[in-house]
Amino acid sequence: MVISQSEYYISPEEYLEGEKVSEIKHEYIDGQVYAIAGASDAHVTVSMNISMLLRNHLRGSACRVYMLDMKAQIDVINRYFYPDAMVTCDPRDRESEYFKSYPCLISEVLSESTEGFDRGKKFASYRHLESLQEYVLISSDQMSIECFRRNQEGHWVLYPYEKEQEVHLASVDFHCAMPAAGYAYAAIYEDVVLGGGGNKN
Repeated sequence: MVISQSEYYISPEEYLEGEKVSEIKHEYIDGQVYAIAGASDAHVTVSMNISMLLRNHLRGSACRVYMLDMKAQIDVINRYFYPDAMVTCDPRDRESEYFKSYPCLISEVLSESTEGFDRGKKFASYRHLESLQEYVLISSDQMSIECFRRNQEGHWVLYPYEKEQEVHLASVDFHCAMPAAGYAYAAIYEDVVLGGGGNKN
């Protein structure tokens, strides 16, 4: 979540150097830096779950999975964000230690304070990444996943998933079941209390 803004222009180089030593993470939008607030238990747990599932699925491949602390660079519009989870299979991304420029999949976990930004301006920014094939929004308070997938014409098509359906992330050929509510193990939602204190899923 964006909680504060700098008062003067900061170059990308200054931003990247500052992030190496900053105790607080900041996202960067065209010369301005914005501090990020801490996330809830559910948000962090869902982020970790999807990252671990993708990591296990892609182990041994040329793809790398990153979560929370790795920046996505959108060079054409001068922006850097911290996705909750990100996958890159492009060898060019091995050249940069502190950000990745060619992700094929980005996932953001939704919370009440960040949902509008994640759906709106952040998604609009991510669409400038020519390498990006899927943008995945995961609710942190109900079993709901929305996958926006770029088709052959370059249009973004929504594929929604809810409980009792199988999630498919085509960019990395990942499949994951979403059991009915009440199941003890629900992969992406493992150890998450949904619905503001309901059953553990």
